[in-house]
Amino acid sequence: MKKLMTALVAGSLALSAGAVLADSHEGEAGEPNVAAPVETFACRYNEGKGPADLDKAVNKFNAWADKNGIEDYSAWTLAPYYFSSNQEFDVLWLGASPKAKTLGRIQDTWLATGSKEQEAFNDVISCDGHGSFAALQMKAPPERDDPSQLVVTFSDCNTSEGTTFDDLYDPMIEWGKYMGEHGSDAGMWVFFPAYGGGGEEFDFKWVRAHQNLESLGAGWDHYSESGWQKGNELFAGKLKCDSSRAYIATNRRMGKSSDE
Repeated sequence: MKKLMTALVAGSLALSAGAVLADSHEGEAGEPNVAAPVETFACRYNEGKGPADLDKAVNKFNAWADKNGIEDYSAWTLAPYYFSSNQEFDVLWLGASPKAKTLGRIQDTWLATGSKEQEAFNDVISCDGHGSFAALQMKAPPERDDPSQLVVTFSDCNTSEGTTFDDLYDPMIEWGKYMGEHGSDAGMWVFFPAYGGGGEEFDFKWVRAHQNLESLGAGWDHYSESGWQKGNELFAGKLKCDSSRAYIATNRRMGKSSDE
C-alpha cells in the first residue's frame, strides 16, 4: 500500500493563483464544492515545428481573445517531464473557465471567429484528442511566487470495490489539510471525465501542482519519511492510483478572478 500511495502523494494543479479555478473551493460550512470545467487538447508538433513556433500561435490566440473580450478563460501548455512511451503527445493544452456555460460561449466564439488563429495552431501542432473534465478542488493553492510556470502531476485512480467517491471526499479534504500543515504548497484537484473519452480505465484523475521541482521533491521526502502513515490511515483499502506523470506547465492566459 505504501507503494500505491506514493503514486497518489509524491506528485502534486495549481491552475491559477487566485483566478479561475479558485472558485471551486473546498466548500466551507454550508457552501457547496462545485466542479469547474476543464478542456484538454493532446497534441504533437508537426515536422520542423517546436515550442518557439507554438509561442507565436499562442500570441495570435491571445490577440484574438483580447479583441473579443475573453476575460474568463485561463490556459496552460504542459510539456512532459516524468513520462513514459504511453504519453503519445508532445504538448498538452489545458483550458478552464469558472462555469461550463461560460466555456461553451467562448468555444462558440472561437468556432465563429477564430479560423485564422486556428490555422496558426494547425501549422504548428496536430491534436489527436479533445476532451473535457469536471475539476473538483480538494486543496486550494497558496499565492505563488511565479504563477507563470508550475510542475503539474496526474495519476489515474480507481475506487476499490464497495467504495464510492463519497467515501473518499472527507479523507481527501483531511489529506489536503494535513499536507498543508506539513509545509506542502500543492493545490489538489480530482478530474472526472466528462466529454471526449469513452472506455476510461479510471474513475478520476488525481491532479496536483507545485511551484517547482524542488517543492515536488519536498513533498516526496515528507511522504517517504512519515506521511505514508497518514495516507494509509485515510486511504488504505479504498483507492488505487497508478504512478504520476509530471509536466512543466506554462501559463498562456490568465482569467480574471471572480473576486475582482
